[in-house]
Amino acid sequence: MTAATRARPHRDGRTRRKPQRTCIACRQTRAKHELVRIVRDTAGAVAIDTTGKRSGRGAYLCADAGCWERGLRGNALEHRLLLESPLSREDRGRLSGEAERVLLERRKG
Repeated sequence: MTAATRARPHRDGRTRRKPQRTCIACRQTRAKHELVRIVRDTAGAVAIDTTGKRSGRGAYLCADAGCWERGLRGNALEHRLLLESPLSREDRGRLSGEAERVLLERRKG
């Protein structure tokens, strides 16, 4: 979806509202497309959802390295995703690596 289609007017002339989400680290509300979604699927696996449409419980972080550090450091992510056990160091490292790739892509495009 491009920026032009996000602000496309409704049939009756009103502009559509953009979905808003809150970053779990800085607690700022932003447009959904500006944030990065982390999802826990039905099997309990945690991954970054680049499309924003995967099924499962989601949490959002800003596309900012500081928010990612804060979000992965504490237990806010486990709390928002309703995880029964804390994320392992390996899972946090994997998410951090994926986040670097996603943040780089967002800066380029």
